[in-house]
Amino acid sequence: MLKLDALDIRQDDFRLAADLDVPRGRIVAVIGPSGAGKSTLLNVIAGFFAPASGRVLWDGQDLTALPPAARPVAMLFQDNNLFPHMTAAQNVALALTPRARLSPEQRARVEAALDRVGLQAVADRRPGALSGGQQSRVALARVLLQDKPLLLLDEPFAALGPALKAEMLDLVARIARDQGATVLMVSHDPADARRIADSVILLASGRAHPPRPTVALLDDPPPELRAYLGP
Repeated sequence: MLKLDALDIRQDDFRLAADLDVPRGRIVAVIGPSGAGKSTLLNVIAGFFAPASGRVLWDGQDLTALPPAARPVAMLFQDNNLFPHMTAAQNVALALTPRARLSPEQRARVEAALDRVGLQAVADRRPGALSGGQQSRVALARVLLQDKPLLLLDEPFAALGPALKAEMLDLVARIARDQGATVLMVSHDPADARRIADSVILLASGRAHPPRPTVALLDDPPPELRAYLGP
């Protein structure tokens, strides 16, 4: 279980409070207006930004003082963070080692990850020769190889068209269910939450509200969410 224990997040005049639990194996959307702190909250969980006070815990282990690499967390960013001079396979292999030469076991794991996201046929292509959807799949394959139980998505599919975004969301959901991973997914689009999220964390008025079931929350939104969603 992910527990945000009395977190107080501050940056200049920005402040966000979070005190909530996310059960293991759930897919949870993080929704709120621009500037509410959605990406900041994920960065605190991942270890890229330190809270002013409070704790981040995973299955009872306090992660708050641990560096990002030591946390049970993998993160997909908006720009995919692919190296343009490396092939798809080489970008994926970075999850295992920074060395160019792979062992047979490592090579097999890279091939399996690429096959899982449907990219074995383009393993030798560089990102510039791939479509936006293929680049997103490369980034997802790299995250798969990290084999972490907590996956954070900071709108990695925002630039994709509706059909391709839906395809990527379904792929993430299928992989998460297969692996028993817990997913926190930042989104500006409530349709994303309706598609794959079990529940929603609403960020409003300087607070990350505890998760509520997706359909119930979006069908009967509180005033803060109604103002964000509009008529």
